[in-house]
Amino acid sequence: MNIFISGFALLSVLCAVLFIYTRTALTTISDAAFKNFQRVYLVVYLLAMAGDWLQGPHVYALYDSYGMSSHQIEVLFVAGFGSSMIFGTVVGSFADRYGRRANTIVYGILYGGACITKHFNNFYILMLGRLLGGIATSILYSAFESWMIYEHHKRGFDQESLGNIFSNAVLGNSLVAILAGLVAQTFADNFGFVAPFDVSLAVLTLMTIIIVFTWSENFGDKTGNWKQNFSNALSAIRNDTKILCLGLIQSLFEGSMYIFVLEWTPALTPKSTSTEKQESIPHGHIFAAFMVSIMIGSSIFKLLSKYTNVESFMRIVLFTAAVSLTTPIIFKGNQVVVFAGFLVFECCVGIFWPSLGQMRGKYVPDDLRSTIMNFFRVPLNMIVVVILLQNLQMKVIFECCVAFLMLATVCQQWLFSMAKEQTTTQRGIIHA
Repeated sequence: MNIFISGFALLSVLCAVLFIYTRTALTTISDAAFKNFQRVYLVVYLLAMAGDWLQGPHVYALYDSYGMSSHQIEVLFVAGFGSSMIFGTVVGSFADRYGRRANTIVYGILYGGACITKHFNNFYILMLGRLLGGIATSILYSAFESWMIYEHHKRGFDQESLGNIFSNAVLGNSLVAILAGLVAQTFADNFGFVAPFDVSLAVLTLMTIIIVFTWSENFGDKTGNWKQNFSNALSAIRNDTKILCLGLIQSLFEGSMYIFVLEWTPALTPKSTSTEKQESIPHGHIFAAFMVSIMIGSSIFKLLSKYTNVESFMRIVLFTAAVSLTTPIIFKGNQVVVFAGFLVFECCVGIFWPSLGQMRGKYVPDDLRSTIMNFFRVPLNMIVVVILLQNLQMKVIFECCVAFLMLATVCQQWLFSMAKEQTTTQRGIIHA
């Protein structure tokens, strides 16, 4: 049994133990209205993520099967990130003005359209699909969360329960990712590389129908146009340093995460000493181990939230993430150490998602939430595009990731200091 299968087995046991422990050690939310709200949101959100995960494993393989060159495939991938970067802020403003529910429906339509383009062996049609997918991704990471947080506040649920939704979303997303990978592989083996995209189209259609019949509409600032919303978002960032810190943390961490997604395969793939050709690694088992690590992170988030505030423990999490990505730099070629470092990083990812969501729910204003969230996807996507276009050595790429994560740690320390000062001031006012 190789280290990857052994690691997956060990992590699965640890994940199960942690999940059971958190359910027994932490107080269960008994509010029936909250449970129903959480269920309505998570069903739609997880279907949206399933539609995304079903496409991921076979995008490169499909392009390659169409005879696209490596350069053409790189251009297609850059087009997706570039589209998200360029249109992200506009999409966020539209969500705030015209409705978050409406925007999630647009997500289903655009991403479904991107699936349909995969049937055509034509570079320009595939490029159109990447552009649509980039816009849809911007919606996925803003409108869904914005809708949920607004409804959570509107219905008067406890602030702490917001972290519970984010944690369960991360846990469910990891399970969906593993299941989607298995389903995509089964359909690809039996019906070809385009088949997983047809399954994704069906899932996205189901998601859209459920949204139409179960979600109510909510808005941000309906009075201004996208330029005004963009200007207001910039003003909010300039005037509230906590929002700026959150945005920088998001851009730096997620930029590093996306780069990691593109680089973990060569970092873990050994080279034969005789031929210098790369040997194969079990991508499926490694991916599953990463997802289980994220699930472990979501359980750790719940435990940490019980004993301290998120602004405090995220300083340690971000620093740990930075240290974990030094393994391919310091221990290059050592599969065991590098794999262990990557598992720690994925665990940090599992803590990061619900933590950032909870902090955004606390500090980002509801009326500009989508615009502000997508505003910081511009530097995020810029980081990824620049790294992709530079043709850097793997060591340099990971050094950049470590630097980004250390900067994120500094921003988190800054945010913690401001939050602590604000809490102290509020207590002083109360006592006075």
